[in-house]
Amino acid sequence: MQQKLTFTMENYLEAIYELSKSGNGARISDIAEKLNVTKASTNSAMATLSEKGLITNEKYKEVFLTPEGYKLAEFTSKKHHVIHQFLTSVLNIDSGIADNDACAIEHVISSDSILAMQNFMAEYIK
Repeated sequence: MQQKLTFTMENYLEAIYELSKSGNGARISDIAEKLNVTKASTNSAMATLSEKGLITNEKYKEVFLTPEGYKLAEFTSKKHHVIHQFLTSVLNIDSGIADNDACAIEHVISSDSILAMQNFMAEYIK
């Protein structure tokens, strides 16, 4: 079942995904630092994501994505990277600006548009 999350919750999932690529979980302090938010805000978000079954979060331990959380986070991260690549490679937008824009766009763009961007870049960037 595809859950509808707020932009903020998707950002937290994506941060956990990015921070736990090495196979370890993500620490609350690292998540907070990556998103430039307080640890209190991060703890509150972790409680929400845990209630939704998207993460496992034990007090004073690392945060891990559940299989469903992983799928959602991976999808959001993939959209971010496609948008970023499109903005930088096709439109020649500065990487920092493209990163901020991709973060905003990834939450509202359709899968069809992401696929179209990928197909365009496959033809455009040879």
